[in-house]
Amino acid sequence: MSQQNTNTNSSSNSNVIPVSEVYWSLVDKADKKFSKIRDLPYYQRNRYDTYFYKVFKVYTQLWKFQQENRQKLVEAGLKRWEIGEIASRIAQLYFGQYMRTSEASYLLESYVFYEAVLTREYFKEGLFQDVNLATKQLRFLARFLMVCLVLNRREMVHHLVNQLKILVDECKRTFQETDFKEWKLVVQEIVRFLKADVAFMNIRPLRYSLLLDSHPDSLPHVLSSVARRNLRLRDVILSSYHHNEVKFSELTLDTFRMLQCLEWEPSGSFYQSCSARIGQNGAPAPSRMNFSQDITDPTLPPNPRKAILYRPSVTHFIAVLATICEELPPDGIILIYLSASGRGGLSISSPSGAGTCIDTKGNAAWNFQSHSVYSDATSASPISSPCDGSNPSTESQGDCMYYSGCLQFGTRGSGGINCLYPCDFVPFTRRPLFLVIDSDNSEAFKAIVGAEKGEPVAMLLSPSSSSPITSADSSCHPCGSLFTIFLTAPLQAFCLLLGLSGSDIEMDTFNEAEKLLSLSLSDWGLALTTSDMLNPVWAQTLSDPFLRRLLLRFIFCQAVLMLYAPTFNKKEFHPTCMPTLPVSVLPTNTNSQMVVMRIASVFGAVNNFVFSEGVVLPENRYGDVDVIDVKLMDTFGRNIYTPF
Repeated sequence: MSQQNTNTNSSSNSNVIPVSEVYWSLVDKADKKFSKIRDLPYYQRNRYDTYFYKVFKVYTQLWKFQQENRQKLVEAGLKRWEIGEIASRIAQLYFGQYMRTSEASYLLESYVFYEAVLTREYFKEGLFQDVNLATKQLRFLARFLMVCLVLNRREMVHHLVNQLKILVDECKRTFQETDFKEWKLVVQEIVRFLKADVAFMNIRPLRYSLLLDSHPDSLPHVLSSVARRNLRLRDVILSSYHHNEVKFSELTLDTFRMLQCLEWEPSGSFYQSCSARIGQNGAPAPSRMNFSQDITDPTLPPNPRKAILYRPSVTHFIAVLATICEELPPDGIILIYLSASGRGGLSISSPSGAGTCIDTKGNAAWNFQSHSVYSDATSASPISSPCDGSNPSTESQGDCMYYSGCLQFGTRGSGGINCLYPCDFVPFTRRPLFLVIDSDNSEAFKAIVGAEKGEPVAMLLSPSSSSPITSADSSCHPCGSLFTIFLTAPLQAFCLLLGLSGSDIEMDTFNEAEKLLSLSLSDWGLALTTSDMLNPVWAQTLSDPFLRRLLLRFIFCQAVLMLYAPTFNKKEFHPTCMPTLPVSVLPTNTNSQMVVMRIASVFGAVNNFVFSEGVVLPENRYGDVDVIDVKLMDTFGRNIYTPF
């Protein structure tokens, strides 16, 4: 009887605990767990999954509790901004998990929660009476902007940018202006980013879309006698280090495009609002996302995981690469995209006499992970003295190899500590690597060939000089590396090379050229898979749809730049790859030249290119839109009976 009374009293005591105390206890618990996961790195495959589930479980309990007890909590003093803070934290958790896994569902969930905070105006009440509340709203807008950018919700991006501008101006008038100088820089950063990433660059999704690209199951297979195995792109490292590069947060314009290029397009998410977005100057009111239409096809393989490293130290970059190599599955391959300056600079003595490149970079940055604002004061002019030779010098002495070329991942005066050398990758060639080097010293990385420790490296190397882009407006804002644009949006890159923008091109003309390019890329892919001269390094990567698409776009890029009149016979403007590709897909081949000629003819730009004697366009034209003679042989010699 005594025990029963004790249990009854205990139950009675628990029932009288105020709802507000239970709520604030949950808030405190959630805050502690959130602080532990917030600054965890975005790389490493499974180590931090348990952390995410634990913190997400607490926030799920907290969110459900405040929903079930909203009225009592409001009566106890709960403010609307506190509810918004919870929703914003949950959205931040989802986005962080997307960055760790590249799973689109997490990105979409993040959007849903951020959009709810925006539409319900959780931070509006008392916004200009409390500087802390104003700062919370600014942080919320900046984080939501990042999600919308990555998700390609451009109508919402413009809406948020307008809100951010208005809020920053109002805060400067209401509070101390010095408290919001950093936010003015954030506004300038996103405006510059959007000015560079114009609507023309997003006519079609950068992500792999099954509406526009071949389904993986339909891709032709490489001859079994050529391909030793089929590798899958499992992990990606995207990194850049340039002076004053266009960026938002820690996402530079080039890594932003590569990030999207290496993911599947969520079903329906692009074309839902595409027609409303293209060609509009203003920012239409955002429309609520139909979440049910944005789920990725479950039959597709998962997106490769990506580690985005903004201005990393060389040691940090190598540590990340080592971690990813350690966790790489047996059938996996790692893609490494590096965009950085690499001019030869002051010579540092070495046993081989090779020079060490030194350069200076600097920029303002906004932390991509914690979303805090800081500035990097180190800024100076880069050394401009080039390396003497166009080919990197390589010499072996004992177990050491020395190279004259490098990429600059730091500022001047630190010597080799900020230089990333080709030999830095050699220890990691025990695992399959796919290198994309976008640099004026990309040629130096050819020195890796022959020094591998087990796995031959596949490399796509940019030209050492930027191609001269025709443009009537010499003040045109830079829109990123042309080489990277060719890999992520090849037809747009072709137009930019000719000085054409979205306002210069009719959509019917663009779509006709897009069809020609799509068919040509497919033909190149078929030519590679059926070639008995294909190097096994490429053969084992062609089964992966992302790597295959990059390689085919590189072939197009190489053909265009080698045939373009201003860069014709100028090797410094030509991209290269290692190992070499079969002759059938090289720019010297008549079929490859015909691809460029046909696409150039759509834009009336055939005279901008230099073709071999005998390469001519067919004379047949039908209808309002130019088509290729249906009775001709197609690009690679097969009969066709319908226009492209």
